[in-house]
Amino acid sequence: MTVCWLQAATYEEVAALDRRRAVAVVPLGATEAHGPHLPLSTDVIIVEAMARAGAERLSRQGATVLVLPTVALTPAPFAAAFPGTLSTRPATLVALLEDVADALAAQGFSRLVFISAHLDPEHLGAVREAVETIRTDGLRVAFPELSRKPWSLRLGEEFQTGACHAGRFETSIVLAERPDLVREVRRELPPNPNSLSVAIRAGRATFAEAGGPRAYFGWPADATAEEGRTLIDALGGILEEAALPLLQDD
Repeated sequence: MTVCWLQAATYEEVAALDRRRAVAVVPLGATEAHGPHLPLSTDVIIVEAMARAGAERLSRQGATVLVLPTVALTPAPFAAAFPGTLSTRPATLVALLEDVADALAAQGFSRLVFISAHLDPEHLGAVREAVETIRTDGLRVAFPELSRKPWSLRLGEEFQTGACHAGRFETSIVLAERPDLVREVRRELPPNPNSLSVAIRAGRATFAEAGGPRAYFGWPADATAEEGRTLIDALGGILEEAALPLLQDD
């Protein structure tokens, strides 16, 4: 049972990993506004919790899991008007992910899973584009999009409404992982039931246009660390289920 976090490993430790049942996990976050109560690194915190929980599950299945450093700069146009948000061009992310895949392949890794806690449409489109190219190049790739079924059905009622940016879902996970970074103002925030998914289908392009002038949607005041731990377990299960088919012929 092996889980290797690349940024903490030496090159000799990476060289010693068994490639025969190895899966490389690339966590994708963002640096963007998450209401007045959560840090700009919220998506990074969430996706790293997902990576940890999923890697532990996969390791128990006999896989070797290499977890790469989290990509924290990515397209985030919905939040671009808020200070601190750093949004890149989609083409930048596509090129980065394709280069990472090439580097992994050159080192003998043939299975790759992208996981993302960031759900901006431009970001997701860029990941999909990169995944298609990487598959064409011969790598086995999985990308479980949390906003799509069946995965979305496992992440709670608020998530399924689409009103889940910096709301109960995300706030609960940050409370479980980094409670020191959750500002107390979250207890005073009124619910914002406006659905981002509905707004996106209607052609809205920013949080403000979608009805989130303070960069949050959902019910942050109802968040609990206990629910956060349950959600992290669910996210870990999603990573496990998405990755296991890549190992089926071994």
